[in-house]
Amino acid sequence: MENLSDNLENKEIIMAAITGEDKPGLTSRLAGIIAQYGATILDIGQADIHNSLSLGIMFISDQSQSGNILKEMLFSSSEMGVQVRFSPVSIAEYEKWVSMQGKNRYIVTLLGRKISAALIADVSKVLAEQSLNIDAITRLTGRIPLTDNGEQHLTRACVEMSVRGTPKDKPLLQSEFMRLSREQGYDISFQEDNLYRRNRRLVCFDMDSTLIQTEVIDELAMRAGVGDQVKAITESAMRGEIDFCESFKRRVSLLKGLDESVMKEIAENLPITEGAERTLKILKQYGYKIAILSGGFNYFGNYLKQKFNLDFVYANELEIVDGKLTGNYVGEIVDGKRKAELLKLIAQIENLNLQQVIAVGDGANDLPMLNCAGLGIAFHAKPKVKENAKQSISSIGMDGVLYMLGFKDSYIEEKK
Repeated sequence: MENLSDNLENKEIIMAAITGEDKPGLTSRLAGIIAQYGATILDIGQADIHNSLSLGIMFISDQSQSGNILKEMLFSSSEMGVQVRFSPVSIAEYEKWVSMQGKNRYIVTLLGRKISAALIADVSKVLAEQSLNIDAITRLTGRIPLTDNGEQHLTRACVEMSVRGTPKDKPLLQSEFMRLSREQGYDISFQEDNLYRRNRRLVCFDMDSTLIQTEVIDELAMRAGVGDQVKAITESAMRGEIDFCESFKRRVSLLKGLDESVMKEIAENLPITEGAERTLKILKQYGYKIAILSGGFNYFGNYLKQKFNLDFVYANELEIVDGKLTGNYVGEIVDGKRKAELLKLIAQIENLNLQQVIAVGDGANDLPMLNCAGLGIAFHAKPKVKENAKQSISSIGMDGVLYMLGFKDSYIEEKK
């Protein structure tokens, strides 16, 4: 194969931009013309929106052959009903473009029930102010219906931007994204696009108010007649106002005398979080290991483990004597520190770097594991947790996790 650096003075680089209605065989035909005259394709990209094609081909050819290539591409494009526009690219411009490929790359993920034009405009403006260039924009979710089928409140929309460059002020960029999230009611994720992002293999979930839409200890307390007392302690602990271990002991003591059979009834009626079942199923299909690390109780964690074929469950064990809760617990309390230790332990067992681990939780006791995982996601979390977590999801269900990992609805449907 000819070295591209040979006789550059006799070469020219041309960018061909093809637009119009997408037609089968079009790319093959145009690439074939370029090949016929011995030219080399330097870059190629294609997008198709509602059957409207946008195809770009950059090639380098001998100056003596360029005219023939352009003439035949024009003729073929006309025959196939599309338009082609040619632009010369200087060697200096091309070399500058090539030099950019070593720059940092990031992924910006926009999540919501719908994605507004205002959000895209504002996010793009922030990126431009930070001297970041958008290379590609991809819609990860399925097409949005125009009619309300009665489930409009469950719709989800996600757009992913591939970005290149070095932010001038990364903390300012992230604070601007947080401001836009608050003002417009969307989630905006900003992640480095590196090898670890594409090879994450373990997901650790909190259980209560994360995988399920309740705090199980509150459910037990209601059956024991101490619901208001326990709920107040729970909320204070999740806000970080009370030490988790102390609050746990106080709450468990109030459950003394409750019949063991109540636990089975609660487990069989756990309200699963929107998108959680879909997320767990897809993660398992793609080979992820899944763990529940919970400050709740292993009875309910093991129920979910069996129901969704999960891999690990670490939670607290209630002491039961003669079919009654004693108001005590067995073993070490799984608090925030212990969750982080367990996450690291499982990663070590699975021979994974911590950057390959995802953690998802909602409470203050989840922050240690969210901050030690490569991707820590605060899910419908309290303000203090969102402020201190790396990423957050508040606008849609649990399947927002899939989009942060780059899953696309069309690929997920094909996998079924």
